Amino acid sequence: MATDVVILDKEALTGILKDIASQHLPHWLQEFGNGKTFTRSASKQKMSYEAFLEWANEDTLAEWIDGEVFMSSPASLQHQDMTDFLTSILRLFVEHYYLGIVISAPFQMKMKQGRQPDILYISKDHADRLKKTYLEGPADLVVEIVSPESIERDRGAKFIEYEAGGVAEYWLIDPIRHQVECYQLDEHGQYAIAFSGSNGIYRSNVLPGFWLRIEWLWQSPLPNVARTAWQIIGLDGLRRVLKELEQLE
Repeated sequence: MATDVVILDKEALTGILKDIASQHLPHWLQEFGNGKTFTRSASKQKMSYEAFLEWANEDTLAEWIDGEVFMSSPASLQHQDMTDFLTSILRLFVEHYYLGIVISAPFQMKMKQGRQPDILYISKDHADRLKKTYLEGPADLVVEIVSPESIERDRGAKFIEYEAGGVAEYWLIDPIRHQVECYQLDEHGQYAIAFSGSNGIYRSNVLPGFWLRIEWLWQSPLPNVARTAWQIIGLDGLRRVLKELEQLE
């Protein structure tokens, strides 16, 4: 019995494979194959936030959204370098003035959703919000380093949640476009843009006296942390902070 041979072009074959995937692969694996941050529900039913905290460990890159667990892909080297740089200079400033605490991801901030910002600053006035594995309520400052897969989320859902939840200051840093946007809550509880651009100096509202030269962020390699902190808080201040940190070791 003769058998007909059908030769498919690349477009037709791709379409067939996508149809098979949509019918037989779990949603999170479909998303992963498309090169996006993939989504996975830890169980067939929605998960409570308490169950999510028990399931996750300190290295888990995930957010809890409406009962579902959203897994994130690992950060790029550029993303991690910028996070480390900003965390370091913010931490030196905050510790110099005894203002509170600076935490970098992965650490949960629980408001309506359970988010995992890149950097959090919590003032000492709000230290009661800090729990063992998460922050109950808004941070005073949130910093998000934008990546291609996160840009819509950072500018959309997270922007709305942070504004409604009372995050007093929100920085959006895009290392690809060399663009920084800093928002501050106004008297009506809405975000007003306080800075937008690729160069210049931004002065924080929730951290009085802290300023950031935006051009630092685009340097490769990034500036030396100690020298940068010295410019912001002065040499005497930097020496005192470093001495105190040495005593803690």
